[in-house]
Amino acid sequence: MRLRFIKAEKKDADLLINIYNAAFYDDYVKYGECPAYGKTRGEMEASIEKFPKQIIFNEDNPIGIISLVDRGDGEYYLGCLCIIPEYQGKGIGTHSFHYMIDLYNDWKKITLVTPADKEENIKFYTVRCGFIIDGTEMDGNVKLVHFLLER
Repeated sequence: MRLRFIKAEKKDADLLINIYNAAFYDDYVKYGECPAYGKTRGEMEASIEKFPKQIIFNEDNPIGIISLVDRGDGEYYLGCLCIIPEYQGKGIGTHSFHYMIDLYNDWKKITLVTPADKEENIKFYTVRCGFIIDGTEMDGNVKLVHFLLER
């Protein structure tokens, strides 16, 4: 695989919507809601402006998105790391995460949340990326796990 990353711009909104919908469809069906699924073009354009995103390409095929939000003072929030289903389990997420922490090399602390019943996500973030679990909370009907990575 030859991965490359391109910073998303507002003109990429439709492409990002398609990637998010493919990556998060199962979550939407499972939970009846998913903040990343079903965004309008306007919502996605606003999200691109507020939360910088990198589109993950394999060759010329867009296959995922990663977004690391700068909260200041070396603290970042991993808002999204999604890979479309047919490319999952191939090391792309791990490679993409390491690409982002190299790109934002001033990081001291990175946080994120994921649903508690998503065992594959929990394993990915703890085993592949080195996060620790830093608590849980309920968000509507979904229990979320908080993750923390510090250096």
